[in-house]
Amino acid sequence: MDTTPATPAATDLSRALARRAVLRATAAGAIGSGAALAAGAGTPAYAAPSSRGVTILQPGQGKTRGRYVRSRADEVWWGHLPNRTAKPVAVVDSGTVVTIDTISHEGLLEDQGKDPRQYFETFGVPEKHVLRDAVAVAARAEHAGPGPHVVTGPIAVRGAEPGDVLKVDVLALPLRVPYGVISNRHGKGALPGTYPEQFVEDPANARYVNEGGNISVFASVRRSAKHGLRAKLPGPVPVGFGLAPFLGLMGVARDTDAMVDSVPPTYAGGNLDINDLVVGSTLYLPVQVAGALFFTGDPHMAQGDGEVALTAMEGSLRATLRLSVIKAGSRKVPRIAFDQPFAETPDFWLPIGLSDGDGPEGGGNETSLDLAMKDAVRQALAFLVEEKGMPGPVAYAYLSAATDFQVSQVVDRTTGIHALIRKADFA
Repeated sequence: MDTTPATPAATDLSRALARRAVLRATAAGAIGSGAALAAGAGTPAYAAPSSRGVTILQPGQGKTRGRYVRSRADEVWWGHLPNRTAKPVAVVDSGTVVTIDTISHEGLLEDQGKDPRQYFETFGVPEKHVLRDAVAVAARAEHAGPGPHVVTGPIAVRGAEPGDVLKVDVLALPLRVPYGVISNRHGKGALPGTYPEQFVEDPANARYVNEGGNISVFASVRRSAKHGLRAKLPGPVPVGFGLAPFLGLMGVARDTDAMVDSVPPTYAGGNLDINDLVVGSTLYLPVQVAGALFFTGDPHMAQGDGEVALTAMEGSLRATLRLSVIKAGSRKVPRIAFDQPFAETPDFWLPIGLSDGDGPEGGGNETSLDLAMKDAVRQALAFLVEEKGMPGPVAYAYLSAATDFQVSQVVDRTTGIHALIRKADFA
């Protein structure tokens, strides 16, 4: 997702206004749909997790696997990403399994009051079901970068050197809480200048509007015996949808000592927002600096292709990943993975296209689905020709006839499109 940086004075004003709005909402039930209105008249927005089939995963509680990494207020990167000067919060061997408590930024941001306990209380969430590490980050961490994301890491992997590939296997992504938030703020999203402005102007939408004119929609989660975990949206129309948790942001440090914005994805990964990177998927990242310095954040519970409003259903996850170094020149990964991100699932190979893989630190930041599409097609062609041995004309024809190209997201300034090449077609 994207956001707009604020001056300290503007941030203080926004924080004060948001806090005042929350207090008014607690008394009058007028903002964010309120505890009683979020799921429809007379229906609580939130109930005990025991009735929802989700365990609250506070830091240090519940099962973890391998090396456990918490999101500590004095170690997270808020709004920006680790660079080559970053001090690792953990150092592991290649092949190590790590469990990382990721934190969603929703409920922590200035326009939401910067107090997740107070913010989520308006939706009926008791304080004991608000993550303690999220509360600590909002209270003590410096929101030092232009992005919204709370980023955990970096984790150094022994033996990783520039020119290698870091292989990231996604092993588990349980929810830490049974709720999330979907936002449309700062005039961003697929229709800037139209929404959220028109929503804000309509008094009928007042219950969903924060004091600063930003939209945040609370979504509760419950487990269905028939459908598994599902989210429920507020309002008079009963709407629910299945969850497919993934990490919107996974990357390695760039070879720079400048601040790296957390919003636009680059050839080092970052905020890719590819909703296919669920449990069972693998992401390959080209190592830029010694140790790779892997980081993650922006946890999503669900996202449609495109992420059109600005955010997905944002919600904190406990991520279990395996980090492995693939040395330069190895044929264990596609050759294009040594230059830019590449992914795969049990069923598909995913060449990834970006409209501007160099990012703003590289001198540009193109917002263009045309450029992202061309890059995705070039990467898919390179994969089929170099790795599968297809003649170029045949590979181009195959992509046109049999491969879907999906919009990863349209809202991160650098837009993304990825191909889905079916493995079964090459069996």
